[in-house]
Amino acid sequence: MVVNDICGLTGLAIIADICSGNLDPQELAKHRHGNCRTSQEEIAQALKGNNRADYLFGLRQEFESYNFYQKKVAECDKQITAFLKNQINTDPEKKKLKTDDKKHKRVNKNAIKGIDLNQASFQYFGGVDLMKIEGLSHATILSIISEVGPDGFQKFENAKQFTSWLRLAPNNKISGGKLLSSKTPKGSNRLKIAFRNAANVIGGLKDTHLSNFFKRVAYRKGRTVAISATARKLAVIIWNMIVKKIPYSPPTEYLFLDQKRKLAVLKRIKKQIDKFALTNEELGLQTN
Repeated sequence: MVVNDICGLTGLAIIADICSGNLDPQELAKHRHGNCRTSQEEIAQALKGNNRADYLFGLRQEFESYNFYQKKVAECDKQITAFLKNQINTDPEKKKLKTDDKKHKRVNKNAIKGIDLNQASFQYFGGVDLMKIEGLSHATILSIISEVGPDGFQKFENAKQFTSWLRLAPNNKISGGKLLSSKTPKGSNRLKIAFRNAANVIGGLKDTHLSNFFKRVAYRKGRTVAISATARKLAVIIWNMIVKKIPYSPPTEYLFLDQKRKLAVLKRIKKQIDKFALTNEELGLQTN
């Protein structure tokens, strides 16, 4: 694959130019974006083809469809942004709420435009910072807002009812005091899928409370079971955060990459100080 994402800046620019009638590989390769790892020469080589009329017709049809749906997505984004701003601006207390920036949370290119979803979700849920949970993305937040919202959580008396509604709770079959089966019941909805996707992402993280839980389950019962178990745990955490206003505080705090690097540097410095028995005076540190 010469270009990893044909819907990226390089791919779309090349496709648009082809659809406008330019079939020169060298000219098309000049659309290479600076962030593209593939060289201009490699892109030009890959663009050499037979330029069949039926293939070009099909490409133009697909490109027009892509642009049409992108326009519809943009219209949906505007409606979502307007809804969230209306919900927040009509409540003076919510409007005052501010949370810390999550600079290390990757914002997907398909995320809604025109609003900071980190701040908006914090205000929308009345000071509940769901983005504190590692592995929880903007897409998951939008799924929670659209499928349940803050009032919807109140309809469930406890977290067990909520996970049962999501069909994430084990369906325990007991006879004579003996557990015969504990399989998760079949069936799905959009929120369950969102939680399972988030759980899958959490499984790829390192040294976090939830990822360690995921790996323990996966080691014993496999990744599929671990995704369901972590999705259920995630649902319980979120229910408690929104209904009981319990902030997310894992036993082991999640550290972002730059924080890990800082700790590693400090550890090396301390090791060198201990090794050479350096004093505060030798280090140029003032003591009171």
